[in-house]
Order: sequence, then C-alpha cells, then structure tokens
Amino acid sequence: MGTAIVTETSDSNHKSSKTADGFTKVALLASETPRAQEAFSMLWAQRDWAPLEEAEAAVVLGGDGFMLQTLHAMLDTERVIPAYGMNLGTVGFLMNRFDKRANVLARLERSHGKRIAPLLIEAVTQDGETHQLRAINELSLLRETRQTAKIEVTVGSRVRIKELVGDGVLVATPAGSTAYNFSANGPILPLDSQMLALTPISPFRPRRWRGAILPDQMPIKFRVLEPAKRSVSAVADQKEVRDIAEVTVRIAPESELELLFDPGQSLAERIVSEQFAVD
Repeated sequence: MGTAIVTETSDSNHKSSKTADGFTKVALLASETPRAQEAFSMLWAQRDWAPLEEAEAAVVLGGDGFMLQTLHAMLDTERVIPAYGMNLGTVGFLMNRFDKRANVLARLERSHGKRIAPLLIEAVTQDGETHQLRAINELSLLRETRQTAKIEVTVGSRVRIKELVGDGVLVATPAGSTAYNFSANGPILPLDSQMLALTPISPFRPRRWRGAILPDQMPIKFRVLEPAKRSVSAVADQKEVRDIAEVTVRIAPESELELLFDPGQSLAERIVSEQFAVD
C-alpha cells in the first residue's frame, strides 16, 4: 500500500506528560502520505513523544490501511499497546476524526478502549509449505485465474458444503464485517456478537447459499478442489499466499488488540450506524 511507520524519539527540550489513563509514554506514528506527514509535523510540537518500542500507547495518523499495518506490526513483534487512530485517509472506520485545532493529548485522555480479537490462519500451499497468518478484518480465498474456484467448506467437524463454486469465499470478524464482507453482501455483525461471517464471493453453486453466521469458537476449514486447474490464493488483510491447498481458521483471543475511540464514537456504534447508512 506504499505506507510505512514513522516514529520520532524523545527530545530533551520536551516535557513528558501523563494522561488520565496513565499513559506516560506515547508514540506518534504516521503513514507516508503528505497529509499524514503534515499532521505528524504539527503534532510533534505538542509533547514529548516516545519511541514505539518504549511506548504504552500509540497515536496513529493515516487511514484504515495504515492502522491495520500498525496493528499487524504489533502482532508480529508480540508487543501490543492501545492504538488511537486519527483519520487522514478515506473511510477511517477504525479511526477518530482528525481536527488540527484539538489537543490530541486531551482527546487521548478522554478516549475509551475496545478490544478486538484477530483470526489465526494456517494456510498450506500445493507444494506443502505451511504459513501462519493473522487477520483483523477478514480472510479471503480468491480464484487466481479465469477459472472459477471450487472449494470444500468444513465448519466444526462436518463438511457443510462439498463443492462451493464461485470467485471465492471469506471469513470476517465483527470489526471487519463492514469492509469487504459487506461489499460481498455479507452481514454486518455487532462487535460483541462473538460471531464470524462466512460469506461466498460471487457464488455460482450452491445457487441459493448466501453465507452463514457462525460462533467464533467454531473452527473453519477450506480445501481447494482441482487446485492445479483452479488455483486459489489466501489473503489475510494485507498479506497474500498463493496456490493454496487448504486453510484452517479460528479466532485468536490470546492475541487481542485494543483500539481507542473518542466518546460517542465507539466501534460498536459505528457498526450499528453502518446498517442504517443509505448513501
């Protein structure tokens, strides 16, 4: 996506401050876009920003894509801290409104957190390689060629669909249910529902199947049929593995992340509001 995390270390001329939530060290991160970099330069003057590896929370400047990139970086380093996003991208579903006149520290003090659990994915390729991935929004299985994909779908211990024919299938978390899942006619899930959306992508067979809502503790397995002829890729948020043979998916509560939101702007409220959007 052409973005990168930008951090600044402390400066002896700045004084540290402590938020009401007890954050004594806060990192400032920004995407490489001009808007985010301009905001970064402006906010840098407000306080003593800590390096990310020492921070207790992070202010994230950019769009949803950069927030996902930041959260994945936390998961990869196994050092997860609360993230307060400020939207300088397009949609900003995971972000708070950016206001250059407001004091970001005061907003951080008033913010409240929401924990979300990612998906843990094990993808096995046709040549036997195993890849472990995590997805905050969704896992998508997508056909790689003009040939439709054929995928066997197992939920729990039973094969539920022997042959799903179409462009692919996806599994979305509640946090990701308003993204690709919704555009594929999948359901929007309340954040505390403890459910996952299983949604076909342009299905041809079974003709009348439009997906399912599943308890998030129930494992899901996909097996690609005729993989040599009908190759399929697995995309976990921003990471892709090609030529898939099979994939297993489960929720990973042990890898919970925390997003911070302004009062009245919680992720749960946004998921409810999205269901009444008409424009």
